[in-house]
Amino acid sequence: MRMWGGRFSGETDPVVADATRSVDVDRLLAIDDLAGSIAHVHGLERAGLLTAGETARLVDGLQALRSEVERGTFPWDPALEDVHLNLEAALTARLGTVAGKLHTGRSRNDQVALDLRLWLRRTVAGLDADLLGLERALVDRAERDGQAIFPGMTHVQPAQPVLLAHHLLAYVEMLERDRGRFADAARRADRSPLGAGALAGAGFALDREATAAELGFAGVTANSLDAVSDRDFAVEFLAAAALAMVHLSRLAEELVWWSNPAFGWVTLADAHATGSSMMPNKKNPDPCELVRGRAARVAGHLATMLGILKGLPLAYQRDLQEDKAPLFDTAAVLESSLRVMAAVLGGLSFDSARMRQAALGGYVTATSVADTLVERGLPFRVAHHVAGRLVADAETLGCRLDELDDPAFQRALAAEDMPESQRLAAEVSTGLGGELRRAATLEAAVARPRVVGGTAPERVREALEAARQRVGQPAG
Repeated sequence: MRMWGGRFSGETDPVVADATRSVDVDRLLAIDDLAGSIAHVHGLERAGLLTAGETARLVDGLQALRSEVERGTFPWDPALEDVHLNLEAALTARLGTVAGKLHTGRSRNDQVALDLRLWLRRTVAGLDADLLGLERALVDRAERDGQAIFPGMTHVQPAQPVLLAHHLLAYVEMLERDRGRFADAARRADRSPLGAGALAGAGFALDREATAAELGFAGVTANSLDAVSDRDFAVEFLAAAALAMVHLSRLAEELVWWSNPAFGWVTLADAHATGSSMMPNKKNPDPCELVRGRAARVAGHLATMLGILKGLPLAYQRDLQEDKAPLFDTAAVLESSLRVMAAVLGGLSFDSARMRQAALGGYVTATSVADTLVERGLPFRVAHHVAGRLVADAETLGCRLDELDDPAFQRALAAEDMPESQRLAAEVSTGLGGELRRAATLEAAVARPRVVGGTAPERVREALEAARQRVGQPAG
């Protein structure tokens, strides 16, 4: 029997029934739905709408259903529309007419709004643990392999040398922001909509605050229309997830490139790579590629949710049934991607020698040379020109900046028509040449950015220690 069919004289067209059915998707809310129903039963008893005996029977029946759902033995009926009607029909079949009192003062509108908020709360808690797990994997690799020097890039071109630890810790910062965004979404979802009814509020003296407290909410929603139609928290969750997936995609992209033999900076463990059905030589970073591709899928879910909401008048509209598939898929994809990337990171082999060799080939120490000239009195723009001439000379000679001889430094400085540059040209042979060659080494260039947040080894050690403490990673 349809739970809502009193004013209807005919049966629902099977085509329409199929189109409106959602139980295959929203059954994932069953645990949350039952928790909300138990709290609602207690609220009905407080309002004098249930006796103590009726409350006990209903709570026992709901808890029995929860046990079946948790064990995976609950008999879902696809002929019923959704998770709510499946559970209520099962309760009615077991308890009889007393089960018909469960829906007093409640609509599926505030019921599903409650379920989604409960689902989001427990889902965010699980994702936070997975985000933390990936942070720990990054911190661990930064600790083990982070002293390697490689060329930091802008425009995908060699720029300045950085420590590998500095690079890996950049992703830790991204993930920390992701954790904060999820926490913000959960905080704004931390209001119970139960008692809002269909749209105008329940017609009984229900203590909404007491029910909210039983369910662990910080408070109740302030407006019944907003309570049943609000999905801002779902959009915020999807936005946080989409950005987290973008961060994972960026990391995955780098590992794909770094594992190419042309780079040879990392090697994936056999357990985290795949082969080709045709080419025996292939070792493909498929897990990273799939994470990269699935980031687009999650971004699409965010666009879907915004599209669902953009034209909806108040209050509840059936369009909102379509909010669950993107939410549930997003949570599953992000959870899987976080765990995959943590596993991949744990199995990587870094080749510090190949990284260093790459850093030696791109004149990435030119900024260090220019900064040294500034310390000796040149304006930065002049020092920039001088260092640029040195790079051009080194390219012509086929050598590194730290392999240039004194005459090369003298020529580059003497080309500038200003007293400071001419003075420094004369000082090259009395020690400045050696100073500039030292500045052009990888170690000197890496050590120079000593500002907070820079790649100098002492700053990276401080950042690594702070990150280790933040994620609960023991020193080692």
